[in-house]
Amino acid sequence: MSGRRLSGPYAVTPDWTDTARLLDVTAALLRGGIALLQYRNKLADPALRRSQAAALIELARGHDVPCLINDDPQLALALQADGAHIGRDDGALAEARTLLGPERIVGVSCYNEASRAAAAHEGGASYLAFGAMFDSPTKPAAVRAPLELVRQTRALAPEATICCIGGIQLANAPLLISAGADLLAVISDLFEAADPEAQARAYARLFSPKAPS
Repeated sequence: MSGRRLSGPYAVTPDWTDTARLLDVTAALLRGGIALLQYRNKLADPALRRSQAAALIELARGHDVPCLINDDPQLALALQADGAHIGRDDGALAEARTLLGPERIVGVSCYNEASRAAAAHEGGASYLAFGAMFDSPTKPAAVRAPLELVRQTRALAPEATICCIGGIQLANAPLLISAGADLLAVISDLFEAADPEAQARAYARLFSPKAPS
């Protein structure tokens, strides 16, 4: 899995406790062509978190799309997810990589910090996540990452996989791709879309403009 090039729209789940709704919208996004899925739910209790994560992993696997668990490499391992995404307070990258092995995806939040990104890249992160790139309804107090940081990281580490997150919409997404982003992590503009499948397809076309609609 670690050798698979990650590129495209990256759906990150909202804090929904309605599992049926979560699965229904996620299924539509998978049909629309998302490249990666992350289960993130800050409101779910441990039992709900486990059951939702397991259901999403199975759903994503049916579409050959990797599914990661936010903040919890141990749960990712227990459920045989495709990897985990870790932030500043979720333990060291080396620990997550040792736990999950070399083949699973381990993404790292780098916020607006070039030094953190350099260390994560050197440490074997599968992708480097910068943001918030724009004002984010999910994390209104999040630090803002400048677009130039994406450009600089792409220039310094052309082989790195770069992810952008925070306030991303179809209108501003091309700026990030032009700067060097491989993955666009989106919550609201995918899960709250009137037609999630069509919205995912529109994001996917940004990465492959000649793809059929």
